[in-house]
Amino acid sequence: MGLNLEQKQAVVAEIAAQIAKAQTMIVAEYRGLGVSAVTKLRAKARTSGIYLRVLKNTLARRAVKGTPFEKLSDQMVGPLIYGISQDPVSGAKLLAEFAKDNQLFVIKGGAMPNVLMSPKDVKALATMPSREELLAKLLGTMQAPMAKLVRTMNEVPGKFVRTLAAVRDAKEKAAA
Repeated sequence: MGLNLEQKQAVVAEIAAQIAKAQTMIVAEYRGLGVSAVTKLRAKARTSGIYLRVLKNTLARRAVKGTPFEKLSDQMVGPLIYGISQDPVSGAKLLAEFAKDNQLFVIKGGAMPNVLMSPKDVKALATMPSREELLAKLLGTMQAPMAKLVRTMNEVPGKFVRTLAAVRDAKEKAAA
């Protein structure tokens, strides 16, 4: 049984709201994929903060119309699952990893605001480090000079104490 007009409008509004705050939108064909595999993918998507949904393509086209993801409309053909993510890398990473394990799951393309991506581009995006990884590397890079300075500054009194201990030990040996 199909959706009535009000239900369709609600779906379009929900998708449009997700797209408004999204950084990437990826479409993949899931033809022939079992229910258990899709359920596992949905669970992983939920934990990763990725909005994953199977939609009628006409409703998806209406939702992206007038948005920076409008260029993706031409790729909306066939049974597709839509992955919408606020983090540009996490959605691509999750779907590309799932596609490696499931040959029936085929990434058809994707988009970033005003940029259309081919399946090859989506896979390249998936190899990039995530935002958290980049922030951790940046923090480590910024922290390294300070940590080295602290170690160097700590070495001066440490060396002085070791020198005094060596002098004390030498005097004790000489006295004995």
